[in-house]
Amino acid sequence: MSRIAGIAHLRAVKALEKAGFRVARQGKHIVMTNGVIVLTIPRHDPVDAFTMGGIVRDAGLTVEEFRRLL
Repeated sequence: MSRIAGIAHLRAVKALEKAGFRVARQGKHIVMTNGVIVLTIPRHDPVDAFTMGGIVRDAGLTVEEFRRLL
């Protein structure tokens, strides 16, 4: 599995919106949902590769699918 380099949290949010997620609430973290899955994205730049990989996996996407959405 290839890694996702650290990316800005807003880029991640926009990519996940393309995948069907929407912002449920914002605070120190951004909480997104598609009605079934709830994702929490930290609001700092860059989101490191390990954390971003976990978010992508939890979203049910592959790294390649996520990169295409970026």
